[in-house]
Amino acid sequence: MRRARRPLDGWQVDGVTLMTSCREDGQWACYEYCEWVSRQNGKGGMLEARALTGFLLLGEQLILWSAHLYKTAVEMFRRVKALIRALGRKVKPNNDDLWWVPAVVVDEETGEPREEEVLVKVSNANDNRGFERLDTGARILFIARSAGGGRGMSGDVNIIDETFDYDRDEHSALLYTLSARPNPQIIYTSSPPLKGDTGEIMYDLRRRGDPTAPRDADDGPWEQDPSLGYRDWGHAGDLDDIQVDIDDPATAAEVNPAYGIRISLETIERELRSDRAGYPRERLGIWPREIRAQNGAVISGELWEALADRESKRVGDIAIAIDVSPERDGAIAIAGVRADGLAHWELIENRQGTDWIVDRVVALKTKHNPLVIAIDGKGPAGSLVSDLMKRGIKPSADPQEPKHGDLVVSGPQDMADAWGKFVDTAKQKQGRHRGQPHLDAALGGAKIRSIGDGGTAWGRKHSANIAPLVAVTLAHWAYETRAHLIVAEAAPNIW
Repeated sequence: MRRARRPLDGWQVDGVTLMTSCREDGQWACYEYCEWVSRQNGKGGMLEARALTGFLLLGEQLILWSAHLYKTAVEMFRRVKALIRALGRKVKPNNDDLWWVPAVVVDEETGEPREEEVLVKVSNANDNRGFERLDTGARILFIARSAGGGRGMSGDVNIIDETFDYDRDEHSALLYTLSARPNPQIIYTSSPPLKGDTGEIMYDLRRRGDPTAPRDADDGPWEQDPSLGYRDWGHAGDLDDIQVDIDDPATAAEVNPAYGIRISLETIERELRSDRAGYPRERLGIWPREIRAQNGAVISGELWEALADRESKRVGDIAIAIDVSPERDGAIAIAGVRADGLAHWELIENRQGTDWIVDRVVALKTKHNPLVIAIDGKGPAGSLVSDLMKRGIKPSADPQEPKHGDLVVSGPQDMADAWGKFVDTAKQKQGRHRGQPHLDAALGGAKIRSIGDGGTAWGRKHSANIAPLVAVTLAHWAYETRAHLIVAEAAPNIW
């Protein structure tokens, strides 16, 4: 980096040294390495040094650099390209894509390393940004995880930039492709998670790497992981329990290793004035309190079993709701009230595909004249709204005077309200379900997510097929918000 006129800070040198330290058997001391540090401190410079070390000096064949967003991946590509240009020279004056760059090569006869110039090809295509050594075929590739880039791929070095948005599915896909690599390494860099119910891989890594990290009984006592390198520059505590004086500039100086280099006192004071709410996370590196995305903490299996009544029947009107899983399997549910005044929840149908849903809903409407038909307009089922409208199932012409069978297309705040009503009713034991296996499985495999302004909803990401549960939850909300507006007799409980 010094040769490229971009010398590293001392803390960056320490990080690269940890990443490239080896055990006696030649394997990396850190199979995984974490660097959690606030923005603009220079974690990118450390990653650049690690990538170029592997590419030009160590002979690593594939360095896979992923970021959450495409624009971040492109920016990091451009920064490494600038370093390649600073280190090397053009092959031809009018060709910006081929460079002579000093590198370490191994003598084929003696096996000894030596420095010489090698040809490096620069690829600028949108779907193929990176660098290739033409003597060895070694590559650095830059991909965006948000576009599904790199799924199923693995490198000798795998840089997971912006780990706050790296999920368990992506992590599992990566881990099981590393087994064929002789000496792989995963490097995670990030500022803290955005919210307590996101960044699950970061929270897992913190529990493994930090003996002071919050733990519960299921986590067990902390044990040193000899293959994990871990550095978290942020202050202790969490955003619900800030234990430092955020107005004191020294508080920021303690946890920003680039303070006085790239980050000035003026910058810190300006950030605090303009974004006081976000400052503890963004500049002080304080994590949000983790929300374990497990449904068991919301509606336990014991409670759900206690609410089961396989003979449960509704009387009077019903609300119908539709949901679709990300895999495009559909569910239809109804909600109503029983003779004893308790809420009645029932899954009507749960089938593969979506081609059957509109016909089934039209038939149910004709037969039962429901109060309302509800669908999540922002979820996977939203694609069915236009099909329902073509069949005459439309939103109310006058929302203040809705009619039987009108369509309600819910938004994010509605879904948060629906979740709250459903969970509250369950916890107060004011509802009953029929013990249907698909609904039970959905409840057992569901997780939660933040939605809207402080709301919560069922989370599809990393959950089982929760379409039956979402449909029941939405039907309950639809009934509760419409039953007082429309009162009429309905058909019997025959589907």
